[in-house]
Amino acid sequence: MVRYDPVKTLLFFECAERFICRTDGEPSAEMLRRFKELGVRISIDDFGTGFSSLNYLRRMPIDTLKIDQSFIRDISTGEDGEELVTAIIQLAKNLRLKVIAEGVETDTQWSFRKDKECNEMQGFLFSKAVTSKEVEMLFVQPLK
Repeated sequence: MVRYDPVKTLLFFECAERFICRTDGEPSAEMLRRFKELGVRISIDDFGTGFSSLNYLRRMPIDTLKIDQSFIRDISTGEDGEELVTAIIQLAKNLRLKVIAEGVETDTQWSFRKDKECNEMQGFLFSKAVTSKEVEMLFVQPLK
């Protein structure tokens, strides 16, 4: 990474919440700090699915919080799904973290995310999972 300096600003290290919470946190925190020193951005994936302590959000050098798709799916169920996702987004914003909503599949989920000013979205509403070859083709073919 040191050799290709401009590339490191494009790199994200994404780790699942369960990875961070599997120990007392110190080995994980130290490794993540080293990545941060190199300019790599850190993202916590599947947030809310493990037994996390909110203290980890303060102690770990993270940039982005990815809300697990199970919460996004619950937005339209009427079972406090909207309230929970709103609280997660607000918590992340208060900690100056970017927020990514995973598993956006419906217009209702997209609209909700937009209204709550979530930074980014991922999901089948935009594209199915693609291979590296298909990604390459997206860049060489003209837009339709």
